Amino acid sequence: MSVISGMAIFFIIWWTSLFAMLPFGLRTQAEENHIVRGTVASAPARPRIWLAFLRTTIVATVIFGLFWFVTQKLGFGLDDIPHFFPDL
Repeated sequence: MSVISGMAIFFIIWWTSLFAMLPFGLRTQAEENHIVRGTVASAPARPRIWLAFLRTTIVATVIFGLFWFVTQKLGFGLDDIPHFFPDL
């Protein structure tokens, strides 16, 4: 795997992990009983986006490390997935 390929795969994993990690630790304005006029009650009370980015980076790094280990050290790839359907 080249460096550019690794960076692209890490970015895809990071972006996917971001949307999975965003709801963790989120407190809405309705839960805080302080709704700012002009916003919906489900808006974040304190959007700590940098904390979400940090958590996402940690999770994505672990997932990418597992991916790299399985593909580079153990040698598994797409050709190792069983082929269930016949070629037409």
